[in-house]
Amino acid sequence: MKIEVPIVNAFVDENVGGNAAGVVLDAEQYSQDQKRRIAVAVGLSETAFVSPSATADFKLEFFTPTRQIAHCGHATIATFSYLRQTGALPNDQTSKETIDGRREILMEGDAAYMEQLAPRYIELSQAEQLRAMDSLGLKPSDLLADSRPCVVNTGNSFLVMALRSAAVVTSISPTMKLVSAMSEEYDLIGYYVFSPQAMKGGRDAGARMFAPRYGIDEEAATGMAAGPLACYLYDKLKSDKGEYLIEQGHLMSPPSPSVIAVRLQTENGSIGSLMAGGKAAVSELRSVAI
Repeated sequence: MKIEVPIVNAFVDENVGGNAAGVVLDAEQYSQDQKRRIAVAVGLSETAFVSPSATADFKLEFFTPTRQIAHCGHATIATFSYLRQTGALPNDQTSKETIDGRREILMEGDAAYMEQLAPRYIELSQAEQLRAMDSLGLKPSDLLADSRPCVVNTGNSFLVMALRSAAVVTSISPTMKLVSAMSEEYDLIGYYVFSPQAMKGGRDAGARMFAPRYGIDEEAATGMAAGPLACYLYDKLKSDKGEYLIEQGHLMSPPSPSVIAVRLQTENGSIGSLMAGGKAAVSELRSVAI
């Protein structure tokens, strides 16, 4: 049996680059095992499966080549942008159901923004901070002044680490076995490592994401990590802004430039929720056998 899967690049930066996700509509016809096999056949970091929902406008399930995950930012943006572009999404206010509950989606033209939760932080001991740095081939002097790595969760957990320059971010040489082991212990999707230096003006950070626990050595754009990073900038680095632009993919090899916008919703200085989003573009139709 063969099916045609649209491949949609999410978080494109001026209509190029982005992070590709498969989007499978009418997914209620497939078993969980078939969905896993489709994700393997598509061969991307994540594939979204869209089916009817009793609690939201659409039910979304996300599969990597190795397992199902609760949320996926770039696959969410890819899905809702594709639904808008194909005329299946007439309203700007919409929603998704996932295995972790309902989340709101806001459309602005072809751009999609997804709701994330208020941040939760897990502070790391000095020994664990050093362990995280060592897994990336880094030393304490590589950190941004007055910053400490910590785990941040706005729906998924990421280890967020601030480095002093884009050159240091570029120089990272991860030992994937060590990154995967720490990710397993802290139930992380992966590491999100950044510096305040971006390739283009007006951006707040340039980031890289490593998730070997989920079969992803490096990802071009990670919406569910950009949310935690924006919260880290606001709460930990005391950057008093309401919206952040996060670059990703510029420093990976080969480059796939991406940009993610994160809007914080705050009250009395505390983050209550956030919306992360961007634009997407269909790159191909991929025929896969299941």
